[in-house]
Amino acid sequence: MSNLRGTLRLAGVALRAMLVLTLVLGVGYTLAITGIGQLALPWQANGSMVDTKDRPVGGWIGGAPAGSLLLGQTFADAKGEALPQYFQPRPSAAGEKGYDPSASGGSNLGPNNADLVKAVTQRRAEIAAREQVDPSAVPADAVTASGSGLDPQISPAYALLQVNRIAAARGMDPAVVRSLVESKIQARDLGYLGEPRVNVLDLDLALDALHPVG
Repeated sequence: MSNLRGTLRLAGVALRAMLVLTLVLGVGYTLAITGIGQLALPWQANGSMVDTKDRPVGGWIGGAPAGSLLLGQTFADAKGEALPQYFQPRPSAAGEKGYDPSASGGSNLGPNNADLVKAVTQRRAEIAAREQVDPSAVPADAVTASGSGLDPQISPAYALLQVNRIAAARGMDPAVVRSLVESKIQARDLGYLGEPRVNVLDLDLALDALHPVG
């Protein structure tokens, strides 16, 4: 009988501890962190979304959400063709059509995989033709997807490669477009982490603000 009472007492202690910890860590902690995020960093806590409100716009409807600065997206027409007046992101293997936030992931293909080699070769040829450059001038990030498939940034080299095509499509001075790209280059974090990069959505929104598409 004493063993039974001891077991029941221990079970009761364990149950109370579980309930208290569930309330404190599962509910209280979650509400506290959510509240702090909404009060201190509401934009970041809500996905770093940007919209076209109060911006001269071309490809987007005024005031409508344009996307998140944390997620890559496509800048293509209904047929999947790259829009010539916008900077293009790197390829995506997230989901069947790419850029699917619910299916983040890479191709998982090794560098010697025949399918990957074929895809990279094809992409390099297409980009070289689109940008009217030699295939050797196409940077690696232009032809390979990131591990998440949702990388929102490209290298400065890939952004600058697109300057002439965008300037021609919009009737702009290439020097003006180049200057815009250079102003949007983000340096390495803390001066040494990562690589310089350019956020494609931020750059395209700034491009629309500078010179709206007719």
